[in-house]
Amino acid sequence: MRDAVQTIGTRDAILDATDRLLARYGYKKMTIDDLAHEVGIGKGSVYLHFSSKEEIVLSHIDRIIERLKGRLREIAEKRSGVERRLGDMLVERVIYRFDSVQHYTQSLNDLLSHVRPKLLERRKRYFDEESRIFSAVIVEGQAAGVFAAGDPADLAQTLLNATNSLLPYSLSTAELGERADIEKRTRKIAAVLIRGLAA
Repeated sequence: MRDAVQTIGTRDAILDATDRLLARYGYKKMTIDDLAHEVGIGKGSVYLHFSSKEEIVLSHIDRIIERLKGRLREIAEKRSGVERRLGDMLVERVIYRFDSVQHYTQSLNDLLSHVRPKLLERRKRYFDEESRIFSAVIVEGQAAGVFAAGDPADLAQTLLNATNSLLPYSLSTAELGERADIEKRTRKIAAVLIRGLAA
């Protein structure tokens, strides 16, 4: 049991170091030696947890999304009205990503251009997983007569697509603007979208 906890701790430490080094050097200049030094472990120990630098960076992005999905589920399960929850979820999906990479000087597309094909595959999966969380709230709203009939999965995907332009993928957080402004813009978009779902 103790070994499992240490393994998880070391893995998280490597991913935490990856976050810092991506901000400092970018993907191309970051090395496994840098990671090992940043964590305070041997290079071989890094390879016990990850097979390559690419896998480490993609696992770092996976971890951000896993944490985001946890936050979205928490909001989805609150007792507030479905409209409020959907609006809060849309804001959370944008702001959480923004906060997670605000210390990067480049957009994720630029920073991670060397792993772009695999990142795009994962992005589709991320959006599908988020869509399922949103769909559950839409189904609840339809059952309560708050939202009009329609395919919940399609409606959820539309909500995500409408807010994707505010995610820090093609623009850096500096290029996107101030956090408060991003949140305000997301709330406005969310309000329009949710009105469109009304029964």
